[in-house]
Formats: sequence, C-alpha cells, structure tokens
Amino acid sequence: MLGRTGTFRGHCRFELQQYRPLSSPPPPPLPELSRLHNPASSGSRKYRTGWEAGPMSSAQINSILKANEYSHNLPRGPASHGVLGFHSNMLPSNLPGEDRRSSATCLPGCGGVQFGVFDGHAGAACAHAVSQRLFYYIAVATLPLQTLAELERAVQEDRAVPPLLEWHKHPQDHSCPDGGAISFHSLRNYWQERLEDGDEEDEDSGRVTSALVNAFCRLDYDLSVEAQVHLSMSSPRRLSLRGEAFSVSSPLRVALSGCTACVVHVSKGVLHVANLGDSRAVLGVQEPDGSWSALSLTNDHNAQNPDELQRILGEHPLSEQRTVVRHDRLLGLLLPFRAFGDVRFKWSAEMLSRVYETRPDILSAVSEAVRVLPPYYLTPPYLSAQPEVTRHRIRPADKFLVLATDGLWELMHRQTVVQLVGQQVTGLQQQRPFIPAAGVTLSSLQRLLLERRGRALSVLEDQNAATHLLRHALGDDGYGAVAPNRLAKMLSLPVELARRYRDDITITVIHLNEPDV
Repeated sequence: MLGRTGTFRGHCRFELQQYRPLSSPPPPPLPELSRLHNPASSGSRKYRTGWEAGPMSSAQINSILKANEYSHNLPRGPASHGVLGFHSNMLPSNLPGEDRRSSATCLPGCGGVQFGVFDGHAGAACAHAVSQRLFYYIAVATLPLQTLAELERAVQEDRAVPPLLEWHKHPQDHSCPDGGAISFHSLRNYWQERLEDGDEEDEDSGRVTSALVNAFCRLDYDLSVEAQVHLSMSSPRRLSLRGEAFSVSSPLRVALSGCTACVVHVSKGVLHVANLGDSRAVLGVQEPDGSWSALSLTNDHNAQNPDELQRILGEHPLSEQRTVVRHDRLLGLLLPFRAFGDVRFKWSAEMLSRVYETRPDILSAVSEAVRVLPPYYLTPPYLSAQPEVTRHRIRPADKFLVLATDGLWELMHRQTVVQLVGQQVTGLQQQRPFIPAAGVTLSSLQRLLLERRGRALSVLEDQNAATHLLRHALGDDGYGAVAPNRLAKMLSLPVELARRYRDDITITVIHLNEPDV
C-alpha cells in the first residue's frame, strides 16, 4: 500500500502495491538456581529457574541472537537528513512474539526518515497493524496539501499512486497479509479531510509535533471505528468466517489487543520522538573527554511517572481516585497508561457488552483478561493514544539514538546501554594502552584486565550494535563482560518459562554522527 520494500541482500528490489475501494500475576516460585545479577539493571525480573540448559555452542548462540538482526546505511547527503544508518534486532520471548519494528524513508514532500518499535500486549494483532500503518498516517499528516491533492487525483483517475514510503525491512519482518482495502480506505479518508480542512502550518510553528500527535490519534480512532463497523455487521452470537477469529488483521481482534509505540521522525537534522507507553528513546552523547552520557528523550507513561499519574487521576471524578489506578495498573489491569487499541479501556460499557455477547469467537482467540469488563468501569475512556513528543536538534556530540521496547530497559540501565554502544562503535579492539592507578593490587589488576579483554572480545563478536546489546542484556556477568554459560541458559529456556524471566526485546540503534576516536 503506497510503499515499496527493499530486501537486505545485495541490491534492493522494490514492490509497489495499491489496495483499492495484560498482564498476569507474578509466577509462583520455581526450583532454585543462581540468580542472574545485573547491578546496573532497573531490574524488576528475578531470574530463578529449575531448568538446566544443555550445552550450547558459540555457533548456536549466535544463530539465535542474529536471526533477526538487520542493518542499513543511508546515502550521505541531504537525503539522509542527518542519519548515517541503523542497526536493529529482535528477540522474542512470547510465542508468537508480540513486538514489532518499522523503519522507512519518506519519499515525497519534505521527506524524512522514520523508525519505530511497538510493544504488543493481549496478542500481537494491534502491534502488527500499527507497525504497518502508522508511518503512512505520519506521511499524510506531514505532506504538503499539494502532494495530497495529487494523490487524490491519481486515485480518482485510477492511475498508479506514487509510493509514500521506502521500507527498510528484514525478510522475516511481518508484512500485512490482508485487510489492505480497509486500511487504504481509512487512510484516504484522512488525507481527504486534510484537504477539506485546508490549513497548513508553517515549518517553524511545531508542524511536525502536531502532525505526529494527529497521526497517532487518527490511527487509533480509525482502528476503533473499523472494529465498530465490523461489529455492527455481526449478528448475535454469529459464527465467524473460517479462520476470521485467528486472523491477525481482524478489526475486532486488533482493537481488543493493544500496543505501546515509540517513533522517531528525523528530518533536516532534527529529531522528533513521539512516545506512547513505556518503550524508550535514549541519546548517546560523546563528551569532549571521550566518555559517554545518556540523554533520555522519552518519559514512561505509567504509575512510576508522577506527572502521568496525576494526569490520569485528574481526568476522572474524585469518587474514582482509589480505583482508576490500583496496584500501579490502570483499573488494576494495564501497566502503560497510554496505548493504541485496548478498546476495553476506551469504549462505553454498553459497546463492550455487545462484543462479549455477540462475538465469543473473537474472544476465544484473545487472552483471558480481555474477555470480561474491567472492574470499576465507570467513566471511560481511561486510556489515551495521544503521544508525548520531544524535539531535539542533532548536535555534533550526538552520536546515536537507542530505541527499544521495555524488555531491554528492564534488564539494563540507560547509561549502561549507551556505554556499551559507545564502546562498540568506537571499536574496543583499538584500545589505548592501559595504565593502572597507583596502589592497585595484583588481584584487582587481573580482574580489570579480564573485564577489558571480555568487552573487547564481545565487540569483535558483533558488528551489529543491537545484537551487541542483546548479548550483554542476557549474558552480563555483573562486571561488563558476557558470561557464555549465563547467556546460553537464558537463550535455551523453554517457551513456557521464557516469558516469566524476560519480555520480548526489540532494539533499533540509529547512527547520527561518526564517533570521535
């Protein structure tokens, strides 16, 4: 749909296709094993399991870690908008995984480069849909009205519609198998309304910020409307078409599941980060002395953020102050306070009751928590899809941006993440001579040299910065190096156990400037 896709082997091949008109309670304690300890972690997960992993070779470990890695270099010059390239990787914990990622170059108009990570819950359907559709909405929200008018004329005259995006995808990344006609119809309605409105903001008046907010909110609105239309066509307790309930693109299934989103739009050397939920964007800054510092460009939208907590409490009556957020969760159920989908926190009680009465087939295909009305459901909507947008002009010291779902941040502190990527991109194999401080004992010196050797070997192991982070997140020995046995144990956990000890992890590292060596 209005896009072209490049493969990652050899020269890119492009395809153009137009379509026409959560959470469960903590697991019970398991048989004791040593706890994997990461002193730099924000660490809410405890690693205790009775599962004893069999031996894994280095080749097997790398095969798992590198199965979804992807990298892409952008051409130097104005077309890159200040981005040199990016590294990305995914490691699922759920089966199937609920995370998604996207990256694309905007082709017409002012252009730009977009990156996003999407963390699904109650299934992957919403994350899948949003990862495929959001960038188109952002393109429509940012394009000049003249370009939108040309698109509309092409559709009316039944001509080929020029692509809006050039996608940069790993071959195993999910593509939209069906539902294209519905999504194209909704997108066209969006650009028609922009044309009817006729207002076009100036470049310097927050145009991109407002466009990102509008695109997020409009897509969430369209997901809701598509689900309601689908529901209105349902007769009471009807049987679905074969396989409909299990289709990842079923409008009701998309709307009943949910996802957080963290999206970066880069244009003319300016970053705009639009965040919804608890994924994060962290900037790696190289200081004049060569050290690294981490600059957060996002805030988590959950109970740990006092401003966010006050926002949501202020949107509901005082009589609900004790029930809107319970046990740090929205209505005692959902951790993020902002997300796409999740209509069970947005629709009226009457609308939700209709779903429960008429579509048991869809409900059987989603998680158990989605199948009943939330407790204390008095004054919906409780959940917002309005992103928080941060603007940042890229400086020479800004070397990279790490975009990742919460699965990474649960295991590693942002400073550790930036330090690891900084060391990886500068190349630890070219370390300066090590000069010990006065008074260092032989045992301390040996430990420091072992740490140094371990980090250097790890850098040589991974050319992809996202894979480098995955390796350390799962195998960190507490001293900055990777313990192979620990890494093997985490990678060999059975599916039924893996989700108890880590979440799906999706990482994109966006390279902005060459590091100073």
